[in-house]
Amino acid sequence: MQELKSSGIGKRLAARKLIAASGRDRSAFEGSEVEHLVTYLEASDYRSATLQNAFPLIAVALSDDGEADLRERLPLLESLGTVPALPVQRLDPAARSDSFALLQALTEGGVGRLARYSASITSELAILRRERETLLENYRSLEDAFQARNWEPVSEIFAHDPYSDPKDEGIGQLLANAFIEQLLPVSSLGVAGFALHFHSVPKASGELVVALSYLESGEGIAEWTVPYAQLVPTWNFFSLPRACGGGARTLRLRVSATGPETAGLSLGHPIAGERYSARSEVPHPDLDLRPLAFRVFTGLPGVKPASAPNMIAPSNLLEGQFTVDYRLAVDTLSQIADVSVTPIVPEFQTVRFLDHEHAIVCHPLPSGITAGAISRAVEPGTISFSASAVIDHPQGAPAAVSFLLAPANSNARSEVAELARKGAAKPSAYFSGWREVTSKQTVNINIQLDEPIRGPMDLMILSRAVTDSVDFSWLKVSGFRLVKQSTEVADVR
Repeated sequence: MQELKSSGIGKRLAARKLIAASGRDRSAFEGSEVEHLVTYLEASDYRSATLQNAFPLIAVALSDDGEADLRERLPLLESLGTVPALPVQRLDPAARSDSFALLQALTEGGVGRLARYSASITSELAILRRERETLLENYRSLEDAFQARNWEPVSEIFAHDPYSDPKDEGIGQLLANAFIEQLLPVSSLGVAGFALHFHSVPKASGELVVALSYLESGEGIAEWTVPYAQLVPTWNFFSLPRACGGGARTLRLRVSATGPETAGLSLGHPIAGERYSARSEVPHPDLDLRPLAFRVFTGLPGVKPASAPNMIAPSNLLEGQFTVDYRLAVDTLSQIADVSVTPIVPEFQTVRFLDHEHAIVCHPLPSGITAGAISRAVEPGTISFSASAVIDHPQGAPAAVSFLLAPANSNARSEVAELARKGAAKPSAYFSGWREVTSKQTVNINIQLDEPIRGPMDLMILSRAVTDSVDFSWLKVSGFRLVKQSTEVADVR
């Protein structure tokens, strides 16, 4: 009587069925001591696998048909993801009493307790997952309700209106020779774009370069390289492909330009906070406690504010990268040396530095290559290089210009001679290719490297004739802009 009572308690405690069997063998298990531990995989429907109150550890077959059904049914359990692969054990029906006793010891002993514990963990995880999904659905409902109250998909959260001071001297020279930096006095969280105001846009060729980054880490967000033809003399909206996320950080804006003329970037009213006034690496009286004229927007990325006449998408995404945008210093440019390779001995200086214009003159000759070299001008980590070139005389003959980056301390004249002889640079150097330049239009020359350079490099500016005449072919190169890029934290001074 005591044994029957204990057996009944054991059956009630066996809340999990730990043995899998085919429905064809059901009669063999009925009335046995392991009947309460068996879950039957029916052979009638193979389209789905469902288990209720079961966590099988072993599959048992007592007949050929039962074993065949098990092997066909068990692969469907893999879709559950929580049931381990089951071994199929074939038992002899004649000795099933002894086999059932072993199965009972297996499933009600330590292995069974461990299986029941694992099954309870799986159930708890399923409950937590359902609760998490419910919380997310509630959050989405709240978010939808909040967004429904916002009539505008893009909202302006901060603005500095343009202000014209009669004493303004213009900041175009800063854009061409350096850069202007502006901190945005808002949290970066949710920012989807910003707008800059221009009081004038030149008709000449040139580009505006705008970069957005995080001040605290120096990590880049995006860069816009915009031809002047795409700008309008009012507000221009620079959009982001996705809104800034993560922790609230300080946004830093850098603006520079290339070309013979620069866009009329507007300044705002004087402010008391020096931290949020515009600044440049070159002092300028107009930047004394005055910010740029700008607006900051949050909302849906890629949607233009109703007040902006145009929208400009980024030309380069810098997510996860750290960039430093810099210009070649005047002291560096002044160190240029003549390394021309030509049989002609000129009567005038063909390569020289123009101190008052921060530019390099490289006058071509009827034959050979005129070249100037600046030692170690390009810093490690540089990923791109650009400059503007023009024939600085209304009657000047056209010429071809190019740039060559060679390893530091290499023989510059030998590098130029190799290019003149073979028409191609050495494998260790980077060559921009030849571009024709005239007196009518400024051209921008760019070198975009596949990966940042690992060591300092020498910069060479080259020119050659493209016609029989080189009269008044004063080739002037200016606006030397370089971008360093890496995946490591940069010096964000």
